[in-house]
Amino acid sequence: MSKNSHLGHQAKKRFGQNFLHNDAIISDIVDAINPEPNENLIEIGPGLGALTEPVIERAGALSVVELDRDLAHRLRHHPFLAPKLTIYEQDALKFDFAELASEEKPLRIFGNLPYNISTPLIFHLLTFKDKVKDMHFMLQKEVVERMASGPNCKSFGRLSIMTQYQCQVIPVMEIGPEAFKPAPKVDSAIVRLVPHKEIKNPVKDLKALNQVCLSAFNQRRKTIRNSFKKLISAEQLQSLGIDPSLRPENLHLDDFIKLANFITNNPINENNDK
Repeated sequence: MSKNSHLGHQAKKRFGQNFLHNDAIISDIVDAINPEPNENLIEIGPGLGALTEPVIERAGALSVVELDRDLAHRLRHHPFLAPKLTIYEQDALKFDFAELASEEKPLRIFGNLPYNISTPLIFHLLTFKDKVKDMHFMLQKEVVERMASGPNCKSFGRLSIMTQYQCQVIPVMEIGPEAFKPAPKVDSAIVRLVPHKEIKNPVKDLKALNQVCLSAFNQRRKTIRNSFKKLISAEQLQSLGIDPSLRPENLHLDDFIKLANFITNNPINENNDK
């Protein structure tokens, strides 16, 4: 692991940059990813190469998506890394990850994600889940807690449901601010996401599931009778076996799937002329 990591680069606030510099933690993260030669590995936001270098040592080659022009330039001219890297100087939020996937080589995506875009980026990456073997991300600890949270918890919400519906969510380790430069004001955590090969209780339309989640958690203190009144009546909720007096966080993933499928089968007629 080279020590020249911070030479000549100031972390940029607008990119949400915090650079890892603790070798023991870096080693633990790389062990969790467990990169192997000939795998289709993609790093989002390689930054100063804290994870890039040890992953390449194990895997031999890597694709990276880096928005920061200075950092992309640095990697292109890195004496050791450059020949083993394929660099995409693009915004990961708009990047078509499907371009890099193949049947034989599903994607293994990892990265220390900028906290300011982590949730929209996770939603973007989930659209490619059929081409992904696994994903390992460093995120704000609170975001990992929301992803892994179950019903009856304050942290349970849209991110929990949409992620768990599509993936197995495995919190791997927690990391304090002192492992970074500059030190963030929050704790971080590593999460492993493994897309489900088969979804046992599928929704007919993923957009409907997202819509139900948005309606539910937009004002999470409301009862679902109130938060869903534009989508479904209290009687219809009861017919699905769902108590209208509950709050959104009291429902289970299967309840949200039931609601999404109901809405798909019974689209709202805006003119109420049914």
